[in-house]
Amino acid sequence: MNRKRLNKDDLSLWQKVTERTEKLDVNQLFRPEIDAPLPSPPQIRKSTSVILGKPAPKPRRNTHDLMPSLPDQIRKSPVQMDSKAFGKLKRGKLRPEGRIDLHGMTLDRAHPALTKFILGSHDKGRRLVLVITGKGKVRDEGGPIPVRHGVLRHQVPQWLSMPPLSSAVLQVSQAHISHGGGGAYYVYLRRHR
Repeated sequence: MNRKRLNKDDLSLWQKVTERTEKLDVNQLFRPEIDAPLPSPPQIRKSTSVILGKPAPKPRRNTHDLMPSLPDQIRKSPVQMDSKAFGKLKRGKLRPEGRIDLHGMTLDRAHPALTKFILGSHDKGRRLVLVITGKGKVRDEGGPIPVRHGVLRHQVPQWLSMPPLSSAVLQVSQAHISHGGGGAYYVYLRRHR
């Protein structure tokens, strides 16, 4: 392999880089975190706010103001249905009684189709249906504002939580990988009265 020699421009650039760098002190990098000797066990039991001679660390707070991701929002929502059935649902053991595929639809076409499907399934007495949205295309134009991909994936849970669908929907959760994973939702419907 032949090595290329640096030209004058590359050499001057490299010199500018090396002038601004600082040498790392290896002793500072690998310094143990605790310099003081460990306290005896009775000291630890006496004060719960002090651990190993140092004050207890404060819990970290999120300094950012961003909205949690959609799977986190759905995961943190309270379970409205039977916990045993919900466990089976999350493991993919319950079989959906109906399904709708919204792939390739625009928001204007998907919303009425979803509304008709959910209300029709509720009228037929179905309890578990699968709504397939797809994961969406990655469309990052490289701008300063991040763009979420999967418009339907983010919009469908909002539609399901608003009237008229909210009266028929008991629980929404992300589908098991065998039923579509992050690109599909289980919608558990209320009993028909």
